[in-house]
Amino acid sequence: MNRKRVLWLLRHAKSDWDVGALNDFDRPLNHRGKRDARRIGCYMAAQGWFPEAVIASPAKRVRQTIKRVCRELNFDFPRVEWDQRIYEAEVPDLLAVLRDCTGNCDKVLLVGHNPGLEALLLTLCGPVPEPGDKLLPTAALAYLEVRTPWKDLGPGMARLVRLIRPRDLPEQG
Repeated sequence: MNRKRVLWLLRHAKSDWDVGALNDFDRPLNHRGKRDARRIGCYMAAQGWFPEAVIASPAKRVRQTIKRVCRELNFDFPRVEWDQRIYEAEVPDLLAVLRDCTGNCDKVLLVGHNPGLEALLLTLCGPVPEPGDKLLPTAALAYLEVRTPWKDLGPGMARLVRLIRPRDLPEQG
């Protein structure tokens, strides 16, 4: 039986460089980042895109992004799997994280950082239409259909269905 698997790749929202965080890992979101994280969560909910699993980097800006997205999706925040391998990850690390997904989970939201997420997107899908600027700016969401079980995930095993950037979404009240 060929099950449909969905993978969403979400880059964390815009972080605040002016707060004097002691290190990169502890940088929080700025005002725009908080707004954009909520907007992406609202968009996912409006599309009926509800993940069964959320796997994320434990960096502060990712935690704050996911908290806002989960609130809009009614996803129980304590169920998020925080995986240190995602922070500063390269493609082999991200593939290993995804290959560890349980066989019963068909809809996964992976939340992390660039340049790893962009490289993963290109590895899984091959060349994608150029957006004119950064492929995954902050709070960008890529929707992929995956053609293989998670344990077999590798180059060319997915298709990019949609790429959403917060600037393309309508303003919310």
